[in-house]
Amino acid sequence: MRVDVLAIGTELLLGQIVDTNSSWIGETLAAVGIDTMEHRKVGDNLGRMTTALAEMLEKSDSVIVCGGLGPTQDDVTREAIAAVMGVELELHEDLAETIRAMFGSRFRDMPLNNLRQAEIPVGASAIPNPIGTAPGVRAEIDGKVVYAVPGVPYEMQLMVNEQILPDLLARSGESAVIVSRSLKTWGQSESGLAEMIAHRVDAQTNPTIAFLARGIEGLVVRLTAKATSEAEAEALIAEEEIVLREILGGLVFGIDDETIEHAALHALETRGWTLGVAESLTAGLIGSRIGAVPGASRTFRGSIASYATDVKRSVLGVEAESVVSEECAIEMAIGAQRVLGADVGIAATGVAGPDEQDGQPVGTVWFAIALPDREPEAFTARLPGDRERVRQFAAISLLNGLRQRLDSLA
Repeated sequence: MRVDVLAIGTELLLGQIVDTNSSWIGETLAAVGIDTMEHRKVGDNLGRMTTALAEMLEKSDSVIVCGGLGPTQDDVTREAIAAVMGVELELHEDLAETIRAMFGSRFRDMPLNNLRQAEIPVGASAIPNPIGTAPGVRAEIDGKVVYAVPGVPYEMQLMVNEQILPDLLARSGESAVIVSRSLKTWGQSESGLAEMIAHRVDAQTNPTIAFLARGIEGLVVRLTAKATSEAEAEALIAEEEIVLREILGGLVFGIDDETIEHAALHALETRGWTLGVAESLTAGLIGSRIGAVPGASRTFRGSIASYATDVKRSVLGVEAESVVSEECAIEMAIGAQRVLGADVGIAATGVAGPDEQDGQPVGTVWFAIALPDREPEAFTARLPGDRERVRQFAAISLLNGLRQRLDSLA
């Protein structure tokens, strides 16, 4: 079965918004064994949208249209689907009432233009959207099917997972169960990771092995197994996971939705230790990531965003001449322990760019970890990318370093 993706929005063409939805849909379809041959982007123009959808339906079994279901005049995905079907739009009063109720639950009156979201092409059906005002559309066209979903990522993902995928699998006659698991890693390049498990990739049949670069989430090795039951698919994945973990060792910090923050906090909590953070170039980013983990308050004491040099000195007691140095990182980590009353202090200081600092090139970062009753340790890295990527990579590198240091104590 071939399912292609049509992303709607002039803002996508102008680069004002990056089209992550198409990538997510493509990855999700691939995980259940559905082929995707084309992703296309079209601006908010009814004629071009209609042409693109008609052309894509000639080559595919189904098209998922993402975006253009809002209440404003430029949201014309419904009109484009109706045009390809050769029908008019009709108002569904039950949808209108659902939208009114959603506005009412937020103590707001529904603007009249939101009634446009209750219009569906004649002969099509609505796809429920329990968390937004824009229902989706499911339309049969000459034995093929079009699904339209909102462009809001969390709404789109819920509707694809709960409504569209089951429908597609039923249409394909696929009786097998497909299960995926992602092993999250940090500390090795994608090419290095591929080299380490090349013999497993070359021998793959079921489960299959794929690599995904997820930036701030790490490098992912995804296993996908197909079987006649979920238990059988899980068993296939578990067997391969054991082999891969033996090869990758400490590079693996979690699976699926687990983050490096989860791993670091878990390692601290098992020892009953609290954590304090001192940040320079990351300016609170590390603390923010840690604070996003439910239950972080059991371990996390706080973060000091000591961005300015005088703050490093007055608050953390830094005496090092250079603030991009091993000495500074260690003094920051010790300062975090003392000021925040934490068992463990960690710190990051470096150069995010765009210019070098203290004679150090962009991407140079020093990290330090201060554990109870042990000499503090520091390590450095030269991180790639622009300012934002250096900051994000610094955050995950420090948390991964903490996780590995704690694991080495076991």
